[in-house]
Amino acid sequence: MFDTGNTGFMLVATSLVMLMTPGLAFFYGGLVGRKNVLAIMIQSFLSMGWTSVLWFTVGYSMCFSGDVGGIIGNFKMAFLHGVTPDMVLSPTNNIPLLVFIAYQMMFAIITPALITGAFANRVRFAAYMVFLTVWLLFVYFPAVHMIWGGGLLQKWGVLDFAGGIVVHAIAGMAALAAVFFVGRRKVSEKGPHSIPLVALGTGLLWFGWYGFNAGSELRVDHITSLAFLNTDTAASFAAVTWLLMAWVFEKKPKFLGLLTGSIAGLATITPAAGYVTVPVSALIGIVAGIVCYGAISWKNRMGWDDALDVWGVHGVGGTLGILLLGVFATTKVNPGGANGLLFGGSSFFFKQAVAVIGFSAYAFAFTYFALFVINKIMKVRITADEENMGLDTVLHGEEAYMPD
Repeated sequence: MFDTGNTGFMLVATSLVMLMTPGLAFFYGGLVGRKNVLAIMIQSFLSMGWTSVLWFTVGYSMCFSGDVGGIIGNFKMAFLHGVTPDMVLSPTNNIPLLVFIAYQMMFAIITPALITGAFANRVRFAAYMVFLTVWLLFVYFPAVHMIWGGGLLQKWGVLDFAGGIVVHAIAGMAALAAVFFVGRRKVSEKGPHSIPLVALGTGLLWFGWYGFNAGSELRVDHITSLAFLNTDTAASFAAVTWLLMAWVFEKKPKFLGLLTGSIAGLATITPAAGYVTVPVSALIGIVAGIVCYGAISWKNRMGWDDALDVWGVHGVGGTLGILLLGVFATTKVNPGGANGLLFGGSSFFFKQAVAVIGFSAYAFAFTYFALFVINKIMKVRITADEENMGLDTVLHGEEAYMPD
């Protein structure tokens, strides 16, 4: 009944995407100071647990069950009601529905975790838990339904292969809103406390991204292979481009720049991975390295305290990827896709631009509003004294490293 090859591949892809969240925890953990390592890492691991609970109770149903006004699903499959082990995803895709549910759950887990890098060292754990909940319910779940679950934007013809809007753009813009609401850190850090930890996280993220992008085809075929190679190509070209940019403007070839550049390339190719050629993915990587590097440089000049550059890498990268998809997509590569601006698809480019700008604006506005309301109920930001002591001790009573 089931296609065992495709099922096996999707189980591996699901596992790879799951691995990305611990990878993100290591990536962020290395970027902060020694007193805040556990506080930033637990936010990613909490999402693995709490988001899974929400996904089981209402999340999957809100994303993929029915349709209410093109905006959101219904609650008919809440608590996975009616789902049995022998159900297939669709008449044309004979993988178990349970595998698809698990695969999409991994996307839901990592998306809000991306935001946490923006307000590192400043937010109370209880406030984060509330924010995580409402953001999933009112931003992420509607985005998934509208673009992947049969909603308004999908019917309109918007394409997003693996999450340029659904994951990166909305997370990046939410991060920027959080930066503006929470404000700057009172205690400046000397810089990343462990670049090797950042490198470990980058390796896990890069490795997991193959499941993220190639797995989004939901089967093994030529598009799967294309998405796999496009993923690595864009990441590699972006990493080297960022390294060269740092070498020119900062006078040193920075390891941290190489690592950050690879993530920018991965985020940017994500929406286009299954719709563009390999040479175009190389070009996308180069553009991602230049534009995202420039965005972070501009952010620094503006004085925005996006601690771990979530907006510059994911927000700008995801938006850029959606727009470049609107330019370079071709049905010669993927008949199930569309033709971009270079192939006569001006209307497709317009749809891509409207979708990413509109949903990014919504994510920004809702995030700021949600934090404002949460702050009326409980304090979102820690005090200056608590920040000076470090969140690991203040919030969690634990230390990442024993004193010498």
